[in-house]
This record gives sequence, C-alpha cells and structure tokens, in this order.
Amino acid sequence: MNAVHKSQAASGRDARAAATMADARWPRVQARDAAADGSFVYAVRTTGVYCRPSCAARPARPENVTFHATIDEARAAGFRACKRCRPDDVGQSGEQAALIARLCREIERAEREPTLEQLAIQAGVSRFHLHRVFKAVTGLTPKAYAAAHRARRVRGELARGDGRVTDAIYDAGYNSNGRFYAESNGVLGMTPSRFRAGGADTAIRFAIGQCSLGAILVAASDVGVCAILLGDDPEALARDLQDRFPRARLVGGDAAFEQRVAQVVGLIEAPRLGHDLPLDVRGTAFQQRVWQALRQIPPGETASYRDIAERIGAPTSMRAVAQACGANALAVAIPCHRVVRQDGALSGYRWGVERKRALLEREAEA
Repeated sequence: MNAVHKSQAASGRDARAAATMADARWPRVQARDAAADGSFVYAVRTTGVYCRPSCAARPARPENVTFHATIDEARAAGFRACKRCRPDDVGQSGEQAALIARLCREIERAEREPTLEQLAIQAGVSRFHLHRVFKAVTGLTPKAYAAAHRARRVRGELARGDGRVTDAIYDAGYNSNGRFYAESNGVLGMTPSRFRAGGADTAIRFAIGQCSLGAILVAASDVGVCAILLGDDPEALARDLQDRFPRARLVGGDAAFEQRVAQVVGLIEAPRLGHDLPLDVRGTAFQQRVWQALRQIPPGETASYRDIAERIGAPTSMRAVAQACGANALAVAIPCHRVVRQDGALSGYRWGVERKRALLEREAEA
C-alpha cells in the first residue's frame, strides 16, 4: 500500500471513529449499560458479530463499530449473534421483569387497549424486542395479555351481580356487545347471564365410578367433558366438582352418560388408544396454550417443563407451565402425566405420583 492509500485508509478510519464517538449510543456501550439492552445492538466489523450494549467482551475500537436499531437489521447487514452476550436470548433479569410488570399495570389501567407501538415507545425499546421479552416473561403477547385481563375483569364485574350485563361488558374494556358475545363461550364457558348467576341452570352431568387407579369422577356440560378427576375418596371428588361449579345444576348421569364414563375409563386402562372425547376446556389463555401443547405429546413419550415452555414460545416460563399442569382438571384427556423434570424424574402430579408412574408404564408397555 502506497503512502496515498495509507493516508486515505487512515482518514476513513478516523471518520468512522468520529461518527461512532459522536453517536449517543457509544457512551452506553463503553459503560456496558444493561438498561440499554433491547433499545439497540452494536456490531463489530472485524469480528462480524453483533452484541448487546452490556456485552462484557473487550471493547471494540470505535472505527469498527456500527449501530443497529434491531437484531433483524444487524442480521440483514451480515452480522451474526455474539456467543458471549447472546443478544438473541431473551433473559428474564430483574430489570426486564420490572419493566414488563410496569407495562402490565399500564395495560390494566388503560381505558383502551394500548398498541404494541405505544408500549414500545413507553418502554424505550423496539417493538420486536418488547414483543419477545413480554412473551418470555408473561407467557403471552401484549395483545393476548390485554384480552386475558379483559376476560378477568368481565368475570369480576359479572360476579358482583350489581348493574346490567351490558355495563359490565363495557366496564371490562370491550368496545361492543357483539364482540364480547362472539367470544363469551371462550371467556366464560357459558352465556354472561348464566355466569352472573354462578352457573345456575347450567346442567353438569356427572358420575363416579372405579377404575384401576382408584375412584374416578367424570362430568360433562352441553359442550363436552369438563372434568375427569382421580382420587381415593369419591366424596372428595364430588366436593371438588361442586367447588368448580358452585351454582350449576349437578345431575347424576343416566345410562347414556355411563357410556361416556366407560370411554374415559377405557382411556385410563389403555391410554395408547387415544380418544375422540368432546372436551369443554376452561382456563386462561396461557393455560389453554399449555394444555394444547400437552395434547400433542404422543402416548409413550414424555416432555420436560422446559420443552413445553419452548414449544409455546415462552422458554423462561417453566414454573408457569408447571402451574398450568397442576390446574388441569381433565386427567389423561389432557395428558399432564407426560410432563417430567428435565432429568427425566417424575415430579408432582395432581392425582399422585404413583398414578403418574402407572399411566406412563402402561403407555410404554402398549
């Protein structure tokens, strides 16, 4: 390289360094400011990687640094993720958890559902990053969280029993009666009027019998089977059903319903055969996602809580996944017995670990 070329190259490096140091983001990189994570990434020309602002790697020379508003932008420029700070991984640090908690409160207080853009501006991060972090921390997207909050509010408003159903719907944040009634079965499992009455006049047929795992209670609404409970004490199972449907009309099953019970017992005795039971599945948006993932685990196979969390797009929500498994009231039909610890060991099961072991052994032998 001759003197002229060397001079031009040096001039280019100086210009790039000056541009980098003049950028307001450079001091945050120098300070390894964790609070800036999510608002941008920086890339290093000499290594070909992009990093979080808080990356602990040796600081790059400013002439080799470029800034990018999003991870996608850095990738499009040809850079790959740093293996040290892992900018693609969504952590659940205290700062992020606090941020998402604050945004959740904002969603809950807002008269109208805030857009993702509005939330991102308030948080000072990109929409892409906020969407990923929010889902990792809560297990839901901001939109799904807002919908779940509306559902909780309308259940609370209706349960209070004062005022009109229409007022309760609007007070909960729904923009129209039509929109809510279109979703009411999924939100309440019944009409608003029936829900307000505590499920009064909603007929729940049930029967209690015996199977090889002990006592079994099967209950069904007009929609489908809404409870399959296992235990040692038939009376305790009946009380559990009453607690679930405190003002529903519980009706003893007739001969036709006994056939439904036989189907469920057959599912327990030969779990590999599968089932075509119509189900009335009631739960939060997050629980529904977990339960759907459980139903996709084939008989004879298992998955860890981490596996399920990753499958539903919430990789850091293992504890919430475990709680959703514990809330499952449809034993075997929603096969929470197929979820095990990361090391393969059996963990808690709502109906007893021995029953869980027996079900898994039957599936393995079939």
